[in-house]
Amino acid sequence: MKNFIEELQWRGMLHDSMPNTEEHLLESMRSAYVGFDPTSDSLHIGNLVPIMLLAHFQRCGHKPIALVGGATGMIGDPSGKSSERNLLDEKTLRYNQEAIKGQLSHFLDFTSNAENAAVLVNNYDWMKDFSFLEFIRDVGKHITVNYMMAKDSVKNRIGSESKEGMSFTEFTYQLVQGYDFLHLYKNNNASIQMGGSDQWGNITTGTELIRRVGGGKGYAITCPLITKSDGTKFGKSEGGNVWLEAKRTSPYKFYQYWLNASDEDAEKYIKIFTFLDQETIDILIAAHKETPHLRVLQKKIGEEVTLLVHGQEAYKNAIKASNILFGKSTASDLKSLDEQTFLDVFDGVPQATVSIAAVEEGLDMIAALAAKTNFLASNGEARRALKENAISVNKEKVKEDFTISKEDLIANKYVLLQRGKKTYYLLVVN
Repeated sequence: MKNFIEELQWRGMLHDSMPNTEEHLLESMRSAYVGFDPTSDSLHIGNLVPIMLLAHFQRCGHKPIALVGGATGMIGDPSGKSSERNLLDEKTLRYNQEAIKGQLSHFLDFTSNAENAAVLVNNYDWMKDFSFLEFIRDVGKHITVNYMMAKDSVKNRIGSESKEGMSFTEFTYQLVQGYDFLHLYKNNNASIQMGGSDQWGNITTGTELIRRVGGGKGYAITCPLITKSDGTKFGKSEGGNVWLEAKRTSPYKFYQYWLNASDEDAEKYIKIFTFLDQETIDILIAAHKETPHLRVLQKKIGEEVTLLVHGQEAYKNAIKASNILFGKSTASDLKSLDEQTFLDVFDGVPQATVSIAAVEEGLDMIAALAAKTNFLASNGEARRALKENAISVNKEKVKEDFTISKEDLIANKYVLLQRGKKTYYLLVVN
């Protein structure tokens, strides 16, 4: 059994913990849980830190519990929020639960017979038959309004200038989350709740309920909220969240997110988002400082996390797609990409539409470069560029006598034109 607290400390993943938590963990195998919001059918990389908390917890010999908040998802956590969110029906929440379990299974062992195999629970299962009267009698009476009002998540909303204020529904959220901890303490032997540092108030409400109702002791561990050195929000790209579901964020774009991390952030990320040991990470950091232009850290983080989330084949394709822009590649490399990855690679490249009839007849290069597309300013400029051997079709150099046919189509729809090394243009064939 490894020392979990020490593991978190050197990785920069420990923000706070209750007194004696480390001693409690060293005494025997313990169970800890983390809650996940099921309002989407995919987690995103903002969820990776609590996922890694559970994964390290299991690797240190303890039993992780992933709680899907089917009940709390129907309320909405006010922590860090300025307004209420839409509520979901049970059918949607169940569907999302299964999708989330599939993603968590890349990090956690749910299936083995090991004593510390991971467990997935849904708080809707124990909250759905709990009547309002029972809840306020059996739970509500043990926590004072003064105690609840002192929480930052409540103070920030009530004291804000927001006209909406805070509904009773959201005000009671910490009681519902606190009861989850009490329930898991009694039924799953869970003595620890973990989460982001913004969850400290909700977690400690649970430890208070365990003390007052269960007559026991619960513990809290929180990790820092990840920030980026440039001040922008971690886990966001220009297109929004970076999701773990490939249909929402392609493996190529997922890999690129890590590859584009700053050197300062990469030193943090390599410790937080991989399972590499301290010695290996120290060697990588030293190598990166010697030759930062090689982006050793960023490439290793991208490799480790993409393999974990998407698997070997998707990682290889992400590398292949990356090399298309920055390395040597061929028409067959382009044609081996699925349509979404191809579009992701050439996102933002100017484009023009040409008819399928024109391609079936054989589209000559002057028309492709100028007359039908305006990629180049004139037919004369197109001829000069072709004579200078500066034009490629699907990454392969062509002369003026080349004609574009159906055989050149990528995903039966696209042709990639290129002038020089970095100027791209996309023909969309309809």
